[in-house]
Amino acid sequence: MNGVDDSRIGGVDGVDGVGDAQRALGRFLRARRGRVAPEQVGLAGGRRRRVRGLRREELAQLAGISVDYYVRLEQGRATQPSAEVLDALAGALGLDAAERKHLDTLAGARRDPVPRAEVSPLLQRVLDSLDRFPVFVTDHRMDVVAWNALGAELIGGAPGPGSRDRNNARYVFLDPASRAVHPDWEARAAEAVGQLRVAAGRYPDDAELSALINELSAHSADFRRIWATGEVVMCAAGRKRLRHPEAGLLTLDFETLHVPAAPGETGLVVHVFSAEEGSEEASALARLATAVTGVPVPA
Repeated sequence: MNGVDDSRIGGVDGVDGVGDAQRALGRFLRARRGRVAPEQVGLAGGRRRRVRGLRREELAQLAGISVDYYVRLEQGRATQPSAEVLDALAGALGLDAAERKHLDTLAGARRDPVPRAEVSPLLQRVLDSLDRFPVFVTDHRMDVVAWNALGAELIGGAPGPGSRDRNNARYVFLDPASRAVHPDWEARAAEAVGQLRVAAGRYPDDAELSALINELSAHSADFRRIWATGEVVMCAAGRKRLRHPEAGLLTLDFETLHVPAAPGETGLVVHVFSAEEGSEEASALARLATAVTGVPVPA
């Protein structure tokens, strides 16, 4: 199935980069070099190549390090590489800022404690006060842990037990309904995988997170395919399309706000959606908010 060894799926160590912090760096490097075509970096390609992407020796040459040292990095026999080595590898692989930060996380010796952030009454009060904007909150495992009325309406069924899986990654990969809600499903799927990979690198001792990733790997070929690419995504801002049964297809701007569990720790992520004032989407959101809350909401 898409080049994935099914014999490794379903166990504690069934997914590359999960359940084995010592080898996570090498697995990430291997996945990323598989995404770089030789022609992208000025090397000859050709049909007779036996590996996808760059060979180990090619990446080592581009990064200016010995092949032996790079091989030991991939095999987990060399740990805590210097900042200079990481910079060289990131440059050779063309990593973006999120991927570079993830590389630092995997190369560091620190193992962050699993955050236990809770939704405070104050945070819920803030969510409820934003009645013009759909808002929901997720933790590092992508569990939806809080929402306001319009946010619940937008993502569908969050307040009702059993009506929608409250884990966004499980919903995207295991619920066929997600493909109707997300017209750009492939992008949302890659986003989910990328966020889980970041969390797995940051919290390698989180048994619940490892179990979730292995569950998705066991039941979704799409998850396995995307995970194998080494996708890395950190919550930021942008634009998404969502389809609502009454409001129709909406193109909304989104912003993510971070609520730390403790100073220096990742905690909860607040997802805020909005539409440009005067747009059709703004009018649709206002009508939806009025219907949900029973209070007239101006567009």
